[in-house]
Amino acid sequence: MAVKIDGKMVSAQIKANLAERVASLKERGINPGLGTILVGSDPGSVKYVAGKHTDCAEIGVNSIRKELPADATFEQIAEAVQELNADPDCTGYIVQLPLPRGIDENAIIDLIDPKKDADGMHPYNLGELVLHARGDITTPLPCTPRGVIELLNAYDIDLDGKEVCVLGRGITIGRTVGLLLTRKAVNATVTLCHTGTKDVRKHMREADVIIAAMGSAGFVKPEDVKEGAVLVDVGVSRVFDEEAGRYRVKGDVDKASYEKVSAYTPNPGGVGPMTRAMLLENVVEMAERQL
Repeated sequence: MAVKIDGKMVSAQIKANLAERVASLKERGINPGLGTILVGSDPGSVKYVAGKHTDCAEIGVNSIRKELPADATFEQIAEAVQELNADPDCTGYIVQLPLPRGIDENAIIDLIDPKKDADGMHPYNLGELVLHARGDITTPLPCTPRGVIELLNAYDIDLDGKEVCVLGRGITIGRTVGLLLTRKAVNATVTLCHTGTKDVRKHMREADVIIAAMGSAGFVKPEDVKEGAVLVDVGVSRVFDEEAGRYRVKGDVDKASYEKVSAYTPNPGGVGPMTRAMLLENVVEMAERQL
């Protein structure tokens, strides 16, 4: 019977550990703080940012919120970024994406102080990840890829020498997870598949681990998975449920595939909670580097 990899449980354990570390930091006069910049009132973004601050309260991290109207200019957003760069109470922060149409998101991200990059997605930090395939990394790591690795580690799933098929080449997970998987400490062999890949299902059938991050509901079918493989479902699609009369979140993996595998992450409840936990991990680690 396949093992259900419980991201909620593992993330709760991580947050409990982080709460202890935050308390220790405060005893030494360091108060970790997470900043967020929210532009506009997109319901998904508002909910996401609110969740971050709920997480902060849970482990004792201070919250710093900057909210701008939907018609904010590039200069106004850049000013908010610079304010958090200079704020000693802000250990790390995120700029909630997407930004309003017409705003150069990459230019805004470039303005973030790499040492306060809570998402681990600043070009400098990604470059450090590319350069350091061996040894420790002392820069923030991308949250979702790191969450995937930590989740598999928590269930003692050994990736050393394993064939990992990654579906999707988005920067949030597809391209970046390969950087972590191929580090010496993990030592996996990665095949990155995308819309230009010929016979993608062949690559899936040969994989020990499939990490699906396409945003294509139910793309991974039972016939695409070899016996005993591990499935990591990071995809998010909103699919209308005719019976319920409302939209539901669906992952990239057809649940019928669970019968063939040794372990799988549910969706929701798998990688999502880990992404949130890794953001907090980055913030606390950045505070610890001040010691």
